Amino acid sequence: MPASASVSVVICTHRSERFGDFLEAVESLKAQSFTTCGDYVNLDLEIVVVVDGNRELFERILKAGVVGQEQGVKTILNEQNLGLSESRNRGIKEAKGDVIAFFDDDAVADKKWLRELLRAYSEGEEEVGRVAKLSGAIAAGGKILPMWISNSNTKTKSGRPKFLPEEFYWLLGVTHKGFAESEGSGGLVEVRNTFGSNLSFKAEVLRALGGFRTEMGVKGRRGLLQGEETELCERMRERFGQGVVYNPAAVVYHKIYPERLKLRFLLRRAFWQGYSKRMMKEAGSSVSEEEKFVRVLFGGVVERLKAKSLVAFGQLAVLLLLTSAVGLGYFFKFFKGKKIIKK
Repeated sequence: MPASASVSVVICTHRSERFGDFLEAVESLKAQSFTTCGDYVNLDLEIVVVVDGNRELFERILKAGVVGQEQGVKTILNEQNLGLSESRNRGIKEAKGDVIAFFDDDAVADKKWLRELLRAYSEGEEEVGRVAKLSGAIAAGGKILPMWISNSNTKTKSGRPKFLPEEFYWLLGVTHKGFAESEGSGGLVEVRNTFGSNLSFKAEVLRALGGFRTEMGVKGRRGLLQGEETELCERMRERFGQGVVYNPAAVVYHKIYPERLKLRFLLRRAFWQGYSKRMMKEAGSSVSEEEKFVRVLFGGVVERLKAKSLVAFGQLAVLLLLTSAVGLGYFFKFFKGKKIIKK
């Protein structure tokens, strides 16, 4: 294993109201602990910030004094709002690290996040045991936990809303109930993909794939087509024969504001998730992970019917509504019949 390595973390930001969140995100990266980082003795961390189409925010970040070469933070401005996928691709071009990781501007990294994330690239066959192929990973990701933000802007890691089924946390960009549970019991395991705020690749692999599809992903307050990380990881598996190594000990916290818990927001997001999944299916992507998720949902329905409580029945109602919204989006795209992605 190499004695030294470098990692670049790409953060894209666009909305001025997230300035405070952005600062906290950067500080959580600067606070990373590299006391022992797998088999790496020396590790260089570079943070690449891409400000997407917001010069006022760009100048505000510069004035805050949290960026600069001496702090290991490179800041880039897109003069126009190009969207998340294209901004990430620009970050990829600017990154110098052997490993490139992606992180959101409303996330907070656990102090051991990068240390645990990089274990997948250095872990030996003897320690991984039954999953020998994990030695020499080309991509790695970790767990995303919710950080609930109340109306008073109070943060809590335990105050989850009672009505929202954990099986649908993925609508909030958070690791959901049932994710990777059937493949392992807490150790490193290969999955199709993790979420974009806790996902990394070997730089040469990422560049060989050409980065993210720019027709997918958030753009400003729009950008309804989702699943850009899934699509990228599908192409990676097809070309290199490997998926993403998931380490649940590599933890990132994602801030969930009250507006994201409104049923209208969740239903709209569920619809476009279904639409995006059908679009990827038309492009030849596998639906094996979705089939596993359906089994998880079925188990969730049975579990709540047995519980016979108001909370359980409330969650069941929301679960069925969100499942219907995903299905509606999927079949809307099916009947629309227009392929957006071309291989």
